Amino acid sequence: MKTLYPLLICLLIASCSKQEKHLHTFYYWKTNLKLNSVEKKVLDQSDSLFLYTRFFDVDKIDGKFEPVAVITKDKSFKTEKEIVPTVFITNRSFLNIQKEEIGFLAEKVNTLIHKKIKDYGLKVNNEIQIDCDWTSGTKDDYFEFLKELKKISQKEITCTLRLHQVKDKNITGIPPVENVYLMCYSTSSPLENSDKNSILDLNVLKSYLSKLEDYPIKKIEVALPIYSWGIVTNHLGKHKLINALSTKDLDNPDFKKISENEVKVLKDGFYFGNFLNKGFKIKIEEITEEQLENAIQFLDKKIGTYNIIYYQLDSKFVEGRIF
Repeated sequence: MKTLYPLLICLLIASCSKQEKHLHTFYYWKTNLKLNSVEKKVLDQSDSLFLYTRFFDVDKIDGKFEPVAVITKDKSFKTEKEIVPTVFITNRSFLNIQKEEIGFLAEKVNTLIHKKIKDYGLKVNNEIQIDCDWTSGTKDDYFEFLKELKKISQKEITCTLRLHQVKDKNITGIPPVENVYLMCYSTSSPLENSDKNSILDLNVLKSYLSKLEDYPIKKIEVALPIYSWGIVTNHLGKHKLINALSTKDLDNPDFKKISENEVKVLKDGFYFGNFLNKGFKIKIEEITEEQLENAIQFLDKKIGTYNIIYYQLDSKFVEGRIF
């Protein structure tokens, strides 16, 4: 009997160290629905049935609700995944909104979603996801909008959940949905002088989500970042972003390497579609496999079972990654 003890101990260690398996898929956030060979292969290999696809944005312009950057579809686009229509709505769209406008907005959003589905023959599931960085001042009207959209569409309405909306839930409120998508990125502003990775800093993430297990909505999916960007700093210390840059883009004879992820421009010229002066600095922020692994290990302790949606599906970000 004693000979079984080592075996039992090994089994216990193996079971404790075994990482939770999470189904994964992606957000598609480009205006033109089109997949190249790399993106299609990675999407086909994902073990989720869905692709979360941004259909359009909504903003309030001159007092009117306007659809912005409505999606188009390339004829070659094909996927077996079910599309989840996702709509981003600016927080200012709900500032000083009139009660009768809430139903109007829900009706217009639902109509445009259905038009795009019909126009492009998309295979969709029974969900509509709304992405909005609502605040304490807009929560009541935004939550009413979610209820109206559910009533009008007869679909399951889900919404994104930002880090501050978890930490400050008593102020920003709890949305009237059964499923939320926790956005585990944008942990700080990239335009501040900081040595933190503004896309994902684990210590900042932990501080925001220290009480995540107490969040009233228990069905939580997780959005994790795989995108990158370059932060350009000029002579006055002002910053601007250049999206989709990686450390590989810094390999240029006109750049002087300052660190592993930062260079100084040696010569005036156009770089990455932007005119940069000599002396400007470019700092790359990107996400490593280790950062993602550490974030997942932390989240496993907080919420256990969940699916992962990586932001976003782009060959620049997915090529060479192991999901």
